[in-house]
Amino acid sequence: MTVQRRRIIKSPESIANDHKIKRGSSQRRASSWRHNLSILMMLGVSGFVSWIYLTWTDDLTHTLVSGGEILTQPRVFNVDCSEDYKKYKLFPGCTPTKCGRVISDNVVTLEEARKLRRLAEQGLSLAGSDGGASIMDLHSGALSMGKQFVNVYRYFKDQIRDVFTEEDFQLYSDVRGRIQMAIAETFGLDFSKMYLTKPTFFSRINSSSAKTTHDEYWHPHIDKETYGSFDYTSLLYLSDYGVDFGGGRFVFMDSSSNRTVEPRAGRVSFFSSGSENLHHVEKVNWGTRYAITVSFTCDPENAIDNPSLPLDPPH
Repeated sequence: MTVQRRRIIKSPESIANDHKIKRGSSQRRASSWRHNLSILMMLGVSGFVSWIYLTWTDDLTHTLVSGGEILTQPRVFNVDCSEDYKKYKLFPGCTPTKCGRVISDNVVTLEEARKLRRLAEQGLSLAGSDGGASIMDLHSGALSMGKQFVNVYRYFKDQIRDVFTEEDFQLYSDVRGRIQMAIAETFGLDFSKMYLTKPTFFSRINSSSAKTTHDEYWHPHIDKETYGSFDYTSLLYLSDYGVDFGGGRFVFMDSSSNRTVEPRAGRVSFFSSGSENLHHVEKVNWGTRYAITVSFTCDPENAIDNPSLPLDPPH
């Protein structure tokens, strides 16, 4: 999920990435036509309409992992690192030199995912966006309310301990640590040189129409460009594609095709945050999609601590 801004003068890097998005779409369309030209010849007139429908609805989209699969081992897809990281300070042992995208069903248990979903449901039930996308950040306290955000710890200070428990926060911190370890082991990083960074948040997405740009989660973006501090992005899914919601798949946008991840409760997906992993989330067209975005940086100046439940209501 990314926040869109209006009336911004784009940097040369932003313009270049816009061109990359457009170029990728053009290449996928061109590749689709070249690849299927021989099929068109064989189909003849009678099959033409069906072929057109399949070509344009599929648009060379491949599923990396389906919702019906249960992975016994992580599924790793290596990609070449972009040049993005050279624009930032180098942190040996952490700055991406091996890039890719990984999906695992073994980092978080289904029972843990269910507990975290209940935590999300309870917190987001206090308020929520007027549009289709709501977030709750346990670190900063940010909570969607109508067309704006409030601090959940201050706004609901008298209710907060009826909503959250110390056990909730401990589970959240434990899961975060396991995700960090999985990223470090996969990409060959020094765990101690990775830091949690902001924004790290719960998200709830449904099919309601967007009311503000904060609700427009579906736009293609690059996390390193959008957030700056991100070096590694992870998502923990708390609901099932095709059961709890429709649409809402995570889509990597490569030059030759789109590659999708179908969410499953307890599934963790993580990837290097540069332009080698341009992506977007499909619009949810029914039901409700819950997930947690957990982000990591190599720069200790951008580090944040694990969240903690306030001992006393803030004043």
